[in-house]
Amino acid sequence: MLVTVHLYSQKKGELNQFLSRFYNTNLDLEEHLNWEKKYANPIELAEIIGTYIDNNEKFNLTMWISLDKDVFVHVTEENADNIIKYLYERFPY
Repeated sequence: MLVTVHLYSQKKGELNQFLSRFYNTNLDLEEHLNWEKKYANPIELAEIIGTYIDNNEKFNLTMWISLDKDVFVHVTEENADNIIKYLYERFPY
């Protein structure tokens, strides 16, 4: 089962800045306003969610995740910790 993370921005270059810092490389996404990545290991979402929340004031991005088919959850400062806890409870491997 693959889980998905979606990032959205309203400003060109913002996704590139955030993701280039996260992956420590230049991804050349200057013109993109959305980005999607699928993960085989759902626990890997915890790292990008944490980084997203830690940098929430620096970047005007929106994050949505999907753990189940056709069900999307908006990641916010208010629910990020609970989502990360849930990931470790639901996928304890």
